[in-house]
Amino acid sequence: MTANEQTLIGERVDILDLLAKHRYFLRHTAQGLSDEQANTRSTVSALTVGGLIKHVTAVERTWADFTQGGGGKEVSEEIEYTPEMIAAWENQFRLAEGETLAGVLAEYEKVAAATDDLVRTLDLDASYELPAAPWQPPGVFWTVRRVLLHIAAETAQHAGHADIIRETIDGQKTMG
Repeated sequence: MTANEQTLIGERVDILDLLAKHRYFLRHTAQGLSDEQANTRSTVSALTVGGLIKHVTAVERTWADFTQGGGGKEVSEEIEYTPEMIAAWENQFRLAEGETLAGVLAEYEKVAAATDDLVRTLDLDASYELPAAPWQPPGVFWTVRRVLLHIAAETAQHAGHADIIRETIDGQKTMG
């Protein structure tokens, strides 16, 4: 525990601990993998260990930005999905050309550190309206606290996905 965390009390410490635990599980799935293994689709889905780390990084960055003022790009109900859009979506779940596992892990560490700073400093009761989207009606607000818990839940869910993928690659399991 750092000196800064020692001065924190209550739920901020709990949130930092929750995030750290699930980030550890996600990073642990990648230990010892080559770039090729980290980019292996070992299940029916298109998910890869490296791609999941890349995806969780992007999701965490987006939600952390939201906690600093809310808002965001509204999603149109009538999107025409071009081949380029589909390729960009698929690329967030795998290592694209020129990307390495070490690179996505380093970026994840930067984003995680920035989010942890927000946990320590933001008003957890501040509330912002979610962008309207086909799956989200207008007028729904989330507190910073709820967003941080959502980041933890997203990380935990994808750590589980990564664990299954890793187990099918070489038998290693995060737990058990």
